[in-house]
Order: sequence, then C-alpha cells, then structure tokens
Amino acid sequence: MTNKGLAKLFLFVVLMTSFSCMGPSGKKELKLAHGLPVDHPVHQAMEFMAKRTAELSDGKLTIEVYPAEQLGSEQQCVELLQIGSLAITKVSAAVMESFTDDYKVFGLPYIFRSKEHSFKVMDGEIGKELLLSTQNKWIRGLCYYDAGSRSFYTKSKPITHPDDLAGMKIRVMRSITAVEMTKALGGSPTPISWGELYTALQSGVVDGAENNPPSLYTSRHYEVCKFYSLDEHTTIPDVLVFSQVIWDKLSPQEQAWIQQAADESAVLQRKLWAESEKKSLEEVQKAGVKINYPDKAPFIEKVQPLLESYQSNPVIYSYIKRIQAVD
Repeated sequence: MTNKGLAKLFLFVVLMTSFSCMGPSGKKELKLAHGLPVDHPVHQAMEFMAKRTAELSDGKLTIEVYPAEQLGSEQQCVELLQIGSLAITKVSAAVMESFTDDYKVFGLPYIFRSKEHSFKVMDGEIGKELLLSTQNKWIRGLCYYDAGSRSFYTKSKPITHPDDLAGMKIRVMRSITAVEMTKALGGSPTPISWGELYTALQSGVVDGAENNPPSLYTSRHYEVCKFYSLDEHTTIPDVLVFSQVIWDKLSPQEQAWIQQAADESAVLQRKLWAESEKKSLEEVQKAGVKINYPDKAPFIEKVQPLLESYQSNPVIYSYIKRIQAVD
C-alpha cells in the first residue's frame, strides 16, 4: 500500500474509533471538521456553535472542532459525513450543486438584489427548503454562513464593463453555473483549483479570477492582481451541513440544541464576516490594489438571457421567480 493509501486508512481508523455519539458518563460528542484556518470568521462561528451546544445541553452534548483540513479536504469531509464518520462540516453552496440541481440557483448572477435580500431568502422558506433538499444524500443543511459576493480581480486592466472581459481568461470554480456566468459576461472561464491559482496568475495561465475580498487578501493574490472591480456578480453562501446518518440517531431535544446553536452561530458569523471584508479591502488597498465600483446595470443586463434560459428547467426557474418575489 502507498503512503497516501496508508494515510487514508489511518484517518479512517481514527475517525471510526474516535467518532463517538457516546462518551463517558453517557455524554455525547460530535466531530466537526473543515479546511479553513483558525482566524477565519467561519471557524470562529463554529467554535461559538460548539460552546453554545455545550451550554444549551449542560455538557451532555459537545462538539469538537478540527480546522485546517486535519481530517481531510472539503470533499473528503463531505464523504465522511455521508457515511456517518463525521457529524458536521462546511461546504460552499456551489459544491452542493453536485448533490442536487436546486442549489444552482445560488450560483446564478445577480439573483439577489442586495445583501439584505439574500439574508431574507436564506432565512426564509426558500432557504429552509434547500437546506433539507439533500437529506436523501445523507446530508442535512443546518444554516447558511455569509461568504460575501464574488467580484473580478485582474492583472492588466480593471473590469468596468462586461466588454472588458472579452478575450480574458478568468479562473472560476469547478461549477457549471460559474462557467455559464463568465461566458455570458464575455469572458473565457478557466476552472483551476484554488491551491494552483496563485501560480496560474503569476505565469499568465489566467488573466484574473473572481472571489470575495477576504479570499483576495488571505490568498495574497493581490500581489499579482492590482485591479479589483466590485461588480458583485454572485453571492454564494457557505452551508453548514450535518450527517443525516448521525442526525437520525439523536433525540429531538439534542437536534433542537444543535439547530439553535447553529442558528445563533450564523448571526455571529455574519458580523465577523462584515468586519473581515472591511479589513481585507483596507489591506489590499494599502498593498497597491486599485478598487473600482463599476455600474452594475450593464452586467445585470448581460446575464438576463442566462437566467431566462432556465425556463427549460421548471424547478430552477421556479426558484428564480420566487427569490425575485421576496421583498
């Protein structure tokens, strides 16, 4: 067996032997793993959730948090979740597209009119429907975490109008909706893994990328890309997800504690995220990045045919119309 294979086997054994629903004195412990650093707003919100779960249950139910890919990559954590070897993890809503088409609606450009509009949708009936839409895949959504809005950052020129994207290779996530959106705006979408993007920008494999301010800052992509255009084309949330396998083994009271702690953590995370965005924009400006605030109207107009193309998908189109109708 290769070293990589041994490492996977060791991880599996550790999880299967150390994951517990039952600890000493009848106390239950759940494992939460994710790939983000400890100073990230999402990790801080998860730590708060763990603390609140312990408080609400008087220590009968606890959550142990493993950050920075200690228990595997995002994809591995989701797989462990599905078989009940891990209780909780965080994924982007874009990743959830691979489990149900319904989540594609979050990746559509300008589906939300504002930050406040996005929160109303996610906290309301539509958001709750989507959280529970993957139960048949053994994944249960608990709540949404703010991941900001994605905008273009580039090396050679700012993006002030969709026409500026013509002929430009833009790194996108491995998401069908991200590819379709970039094409609709006139760019050439180039899926590249996040870990390879810095080098790809340096070497000219791509001319730019798109992401939120904290990601631009923490990735240090601002060292290569000196133009950041806040067109805010998509607002794709993170999703805190729970293993349906483990959820079904919990009592209604335990489920209620977890859901309450998750909901409260989402409120805190939004506050922390807003602070992180402000700091990130200030820091990249100090590093010489020129921030532009383009008129969004031409961008919105350019993607309308993409939104209307979903008439051929009644489920997604219904979500589009319902989201647009939310005041």
